[in-house]
Amino acid sequence: MPISDCGEPLQELPPQLLRLLPHPYVSLGAPYGAGASPFRLRSGVIERLLRADRTLRGAPQACRLAVFDAWRPVAVQGFMVAHAIAEECRQRGLNPEGADPALVAMVRQEVARFWAEPSLDPATPPPHSTGAAVDLTLADRDGRPLAMGGAIDAIGAVSEPDHYAVAAQTDPGSEAALWHQRRDLLGAAMAEAGFARHPNEWWHFSHGDQLWAWLQGEPQAHYGRWGAEGEGLGLSG
Repeated sequence: MPISDCGEPLQELPPQLLRLLPHPYVSLGAPYGAGASPFRLRSGVIERLLRADRTLRGAPQACRLAVFDAWRPVAVQGFMVAHAIAEECRQRGLNPEGADPALVAMVRQEVARFWAEPSLDPATPPPHSTGAAVDLTLADRDGRPLAMGGAIDAIGAVSEPDHYAVAAQTDPGSEAALWHQRRDLLGAAMAEAGFARHPNEWWHFSHGDQLWAWLQGEPQAHYGRWGAEGEGLGLSG
């Protein structure tokens, strides 16, 4: 999808938006750069997030948004892709250095369904590098995250937004039905605010990036990668 960046600034999330701390990638040592914050988004995206949060606070369930991750420079994207591949290999009992290359390639292919390539090509920026994408969940009014039937960043079918749809129909009183209802509630509030959800990830939403443009049938994206590579590493901007 073509990109025509509208030039909106990257801004810190306001205090009324709940952040999940400690930030997981920072805790792993991901290379954000000095003074960088992962809790930043384009100003127009923040306005839409606040709208979705107000919708949820006024819903009968009285819940709110809880932000897991937002802006992510390309260096961090590369770090996390490597981490995700290594972790998935470990869970499958594989040594990435010594395992059958075909098996490692299968792991890489599965991880690629959830983690974008850390591309520095301005025509193909990873979604989070644009400041237009956010990973989030629901929390109760006291800020405690609600169970959604699968962890953020989980690799596999459990992460697909409608994974529990059949279970919800066949056993409406089950935990699976509750998880499906919560995923639907999150999706509806974010869609009403103008976001599109990643087809493979119940937690990933964006507005204005290439994925959003493709899913919404828009002719172009409004946000490209934030700044030059120095800025992408969190050194300015």
